[in-house]
Amino acid sequence: MIAMLAALSAALAVGAGAFGAHGASSPQAAEWLRTGGMYQLVHAVAALAIMSIARGPATLLLAGGAIFGGTLYIMALGGPRWLGAVTPIGGSLLIAGWLWLAWIYFRS
Repeated sequence: MIAMLAALSAALAVGAGAFGAHGASSPQAAEWLRTGGMYQLVHAVAALAIMSIARGPATLLLAGGAIFGGTLYIMALGGPRWLGAVTPIGGSLLIAGWLWLAWIYFRS
């Protein structure tokens, strides 16, 4: 399941980045799509890399990437700006996933 979600997350990230580069309605929208796409793609690949040894952290990386990128994508497409207040929740999940992974490696 993690591998499938990571692959879908990566595909969405590439699509968002491409749309940001070629179809965004404003420079701000393009930047949101680019930033969301980069973070989501990096964390999808990281989740694939660690899923067999650290399922919990991999799940947090995917959830964080989805929330971080997703809120930026929605705002770029004209959604409400208050979603910008939700974006840091995704970032916090990303940080938590990395810290959890560090803890796993520290303990082993």
